[in-house]
Amino acid sequence: MISPWERLHSTRCCFCCHVRTGSIILGIWYMLINAVVLFILLTALSDPDQYRLTSAELANDLDVMDDANMCIASAISLLMIVICGMAIYGAYKLHAAWIIPFFSYQVLDFALNVLVAVSVVVYPNTINDYLQQLPRNFPYKEEIMSMSNTCLVLIVLLFITCILAFKAYLMVCVWSCYRYVSARSNAEVLVYVTNMNDTTVLLPPYDDTVILPVKQAQPPLMLA
Repeated sequence: MISPWERLHSTRCCFCCHVRTGSIILGIWYMLINAVVLFILLTALSDPDQYRLTSAELANDLDVMDDANMCIASAISLLMIVICGMAIYGAYKLHAAWIIPFFSYQVLDFALNVLVAVSVVVYPNTINDYLQQLPRNFPYKEEIMSMSNTCLVLIVLLFITCILAFKAYLMVCVWSCYRYVSARSNAEVLVYVTNMNDTTVLLPPYDDTVILPVKQAQPPLMLA
């Protein structure tokens, strides 16, 4: 027996909606974001001179918006659209296996964010290096760089912690949806097998039926 609180915790997510509904909304949201990113990247590939950031604009010698990087980013965005579509289909049609790729992406994304947080703690000077690589016209760049290194590390860690907490909550929602869909599928299979067992007529083996003698037909009734 499952308590009402455990049932509510395992099948409900934000705004008290069902985990299936939440997972479908989350998959649609990720799909829209990646579709917009893919559209921007394809537009940039069609007209690279308009969307290319030069080394003078980036204040360094690195040209990050080359064709190779944009092609890789476009392929990743297209793959994410496929993964989100699989998660939406799996949550809607109650196919648990289709949700696993999206949950794996969430786990990988969470692990990468944890590594970023650890790198900020271990190498705090990387924040200043990152700020120096920003364009000169970036808003409030000088004010941010004028802050102390300790204050910058605390702000970045607080921001990353909030992101990690939010991502962990989304992971729990998708995992709850996977468990719900798996349990629902197993319950349907169990009900089907039970119904089949209730209506199945067990027949003797074929060898036994061959060995059994054939019953003689009853003689017809004679009317007096």
